[in-house]
Amino acid sequence: MTSRISFAGRSFFSLYFLIIATFIIFSWLLDNVWNSYLEQDVESYTGYKTMLVAVGDFVQKHPGTEWPELVAQTGKRYQLPLKLISLKTFDAMEHKDHHSLKHESTHVYYYQGMVTLHYLIPNTDAVLTLGPADMPARPRIKAIYRVLVLAAIAAIIFFWLWPMSRDLELLKKATSEFGQGNFNTSAPTAKSSMTAPMIDSFNMMASRIKRLIEAHKELTSAVSHELRTPLARSKFALQMLSSVKDEEKRAKYEAQINNDVCELEGLINEMLIYAAFDSDKPELHFTSQNINALVNKQIANHEQAGASIELIDETDNLSAICDNHFIDRALNNFISNAIKYGAGQVRVTIAVIQPANGAKHNKLCQLCVEDNGEGVSDEFKAVIFDAFSRGDNSRNRETGGFGLGLAIVARIMEWHHGSASVADSKLGGAAFTLTWPVE
Repeated sequence: MTSRISFAGRSFFSLYFLIIATFIIFSWLLDNVWNSYLEQDVESYTGYKTMLVAVGDFVQKHPGTEWPELVAQTGKRYQLPLKLISLKTFDAMEHKDHHSLKHESTHVYYYQGMVTLHYLIPNTDAVLTLGPADMPARPRIKAIYRVLVLAAIAAIIFFWLWPMSRDLELLKKATSEFGQGNFNTSAPTAKSSMTAPMIDSFNMMASRIKRLIEAHKELTSAVSHELRTPLARSKFALQMLSSVKDEEKRAKYEAQINNDVCELEGLINEMLIYAAFDSDKPELHFTSQNINALVNKQIANHEQAGASIELIDETDNLSAICDNHFIDRALNNFISNAIKYGAGQVRVTIAVIQPANGAKHNKLCQLCVEDNGEGVSDEFKAVIFDAFSRGDNSRNRETGGFGLGLAIVARIMEWHHGSASVADSKLGGAAFTLTWPVE
């Protein structure tokens, strides 16, 4: 547990400090750019140059003898270190590039946070000097605001990343346990909306895999049981056959062995069909089919074998999109079961119904097959479409079938985005229903 927490902590704080360090570096670079800008453009940013030009224009309107006094009065009035010097005095100063004043009329000198500006009054040897004055910098209050903003961003990032880090660590733990064979494992509910889809997908996948494994175990157990019974009977019949002299009894045991072999062959064929349907979806050919003609054909085929089937058609020449071969197979299974398990009365109903959500443009085709047999118990209804499921004595292998026919029907209806269901019939038996979209 400690190692997992330390790993989660390292992952979280590594990402967190990486983001915070990025903000700090960005802030430092911003300060450097700001200072560079001040050094390169200090005279235009402070407005000192404009003031010197204005003072120069002002004193030029007065006699030269009054200039020193006017400059002193202006500096006193605006509380600026303003004075008037000669060009020779300026040349004697140790300012860097001071000779540029003769060409550009303005010179800016900055040193250790102080700035001094010199302005050569046009057509004279007089130089206006302002400074030394403090170099302009960002107000302190703005720096405080910036620190507060960065702190707020850091807090937001912390509370945003922590739930995500926790969810990912719990998901990692769940996947590790699932990989070790604990198929009951599921990831807890996500605290972060960023990881919620990932955790939901994992839980859905884990649940699906768990169901598949459980179904595989049930299928293996059921197959073992189904194979064991006819094999045991055949083994017993072979043992008796070797010791029986009576021809009549020998023929009886030979017939029993032949029946068991046929039963095993039938079981294997059904299993192969179901396995093919379960592992891979066959190529389907969806076309518009006349459902009334399909049902009438099935009824006619079964009536040739002596069955009596009532047809209730609530539609008029209904056409629906389906794979004719597989819908025909599913309907044949329902009618065969109704004849086999019923008490002589079978009813087939064709109808069009509205879906549960009330959508008018997506009607459902419904085929219902009813019988007057003993019906299906409520407990068995929940599993009747599972592989190798059989109910009471009226619906077991002794009357035919291995419990795979209805499982195949359920799979066919999944391919048609429909469903297969069972309910109680008004005839007294069971009502099996196929439902799928008309379009």
